[in-house]
Amino acid sequence: MFAAAVLLLAAVSPAFGTVFMTSPVGSTSWAAGQQVTISWKDDGQSPSLAEFGASKVSVYVGSQTQQTLIQEIVPSVDVATTSSIVFTPDGSKGENGAYYFIRIESLALKDKANPQFPAEAFSAKYTMTGMTGTFDATVKAQIGAAAGSGSSASSAPSGTTAAGSSAAASKTASTSSHAASASTSAKANNGAISVSNSAVACFAGVAAVALSMLF
Repeated sequence: MFAAAVLLLAAVSPAFGTVFMTSPVGSTSWAAGQQVTISWKDDGQSPSLAEFGASKVSVYVGSQTQQTLIQEIVPSVDVATTSSIVFTPDGSKGENGAYYFIRIESLALKDKANPQFPAEAFSAKYTMTGMTGTFDATVKAQIGAAAGSGSSASSAPSGTTAAGSSAAASKTASTSSHAASASTSAKANNGAISVSNSAVACFAGVAAVALSMLF
């Protein structure tokens, strides 16, 4: 199951801008079973982090139109008051490769252009090593479509698939794309722990949050 995630509170008051992922970046390589840090900051553009608010943070693979949930990191975290999450990638959820990205979904704010979908932010694709799972044909097709796509992507994917709870990621269940209901506490769901401001990690690197930069 998922290891406890550690939420690092921002040392400054909420900034104005949407979620700009600073880790992982395109050159990032993470090993399964080892603690890693996701981080973000204000990009200076609308909507504000306060408007983005409580959000679900997860690991995905896929294309600009179809994506597969690999691992939920936290079901709800306020991106305006939290700047980082430490978690342990689950090696049983997929294969080795540069297929993975972080998706942040607002639980309240909707996409301006496609209000049927939540507002979302994305990290750059990064590499995972030490993975022991496998992808089924559907997921491999999504990854293949992403590799062969040269067009810009919508910020509101038309659908997602969720990886099953078995050791291999090959068993998947189709779902429509929508924001999950907010949890009252991330800790209540998967052991997330808030840390004092003095423990905040520095931001590292620069990554594009636009989904079009992933594919």
